Amino acid sequence: MARSSVSLRFLVATAILALVPLVGGWWAWEGQGPLQQPATVLVLKGMSINQLAEQMERQGVIRSAALFELWARARELRLIRGEYTIAPRASLADVAGKLRRGEIHYTSVVVPDGITGWSLERRLQGFMPAGVFWKLWHSPNLARAAGFPDAPDLEGLVAPATYRLNHAMEPEEIMLLLVDAFRREVRPHLDGGVLPPYQTLILASLVEKETHLPDELPRVAGVYLKRLRMGMRLQCDPTSLYARWEAGDLRFTPPTPDDIHRPSPFNTYTMAGLPPTPIAIPSAASIAAAREPQVGKDLYFVATGLGGHVFARTLSQHNRNVEAYRRELAKQRRLLHG
Repeated sequence: MARSSVSLRFLVATAILALVPLVGGWWAWEGQGPLQQPATVLVLKGMSINQLAEQMERQGVIRSAALFELWARARELRLIRGEYTIAPRASLADVAGKLRRGEIHYTSVVVPDGITGWSLERRLQGFMPAGVFWKLWHSPNLARAAGFPDAPDLEGLVAPATYRLNHAMEPEEIMLLLVDAFRREVRPHLDGGVLPPYQTLILASLVEKETHLPDELPRVAGVYLKRLRMGMRLQCDPTSLYARWEAGDLRFTPPTPDDIHRPSPFNTYTMAGLPPTPIAIPSAASIAAAREPQVGKDLYFVATGLGGHVFARTLSQHNRNVEAYRRELAKQRRLLHG
């Protein structure tokens, strides 16, 4: 009886010892991971499983690069380039599953109507250095991809939209995404207007920066088109601001007399005709107005100070409107300051 009891205890002990590696392996795979805070894992272009495993071990996402590599090679894991967010204490099984399923984390970047290259560069700061952005901004290949191979830069050649980006994307890939959207969604609407397509886009950008009121858009476009046909300078205030920014002064304040008199191909106070590029991303409504301007007898317009603009046929009438605008601003300042 005693001998039988000893044999049973030996068998139980042997079974337990045999289970220890299995339990240890299960814990290493399914147990809580070492990560204390949420982390981001980037699977970059050309990265190998070995490089990814070592990176995750250095980040403290996993305990064992060797165990991850063993699993990845056994399952013939195909890395899907992207950005992955890992929760605190995520197990090795959780991390591996997220990578296998390609659960990429995206950031929504809104590119609204009316912004310029400087504003777009700030919105993309987390995805590319400023120097890289401006190099791509002047890329002939990207201008060609947008549909205007002769454009000197990408100003106006980006579609207003919400873009889903991740930090594993290459800068050129991101910029190509933006100009491809322009070529698909915007470029077809520039044909068939009174001006060639690129000039229509430039005119639309001026209209965009002058007013957002739907009923005013074609009237503003009409004033500018009439001036173009007469050889009269456009005298568009937003172009004087764009000339300021081009000169390196990125203050976003109303134009000053220095701005108005600054010699620049963008300043329509000092140069005849349209500027050499758009001065912003125009909306669909501004593009429609530039394609079919409402040309009448008006040659001038000025803000009312109450929202919107008042239009005039003659310079004397326009000057009276300007004085009314100044009186309205003075009135508002008095009310504001008591």
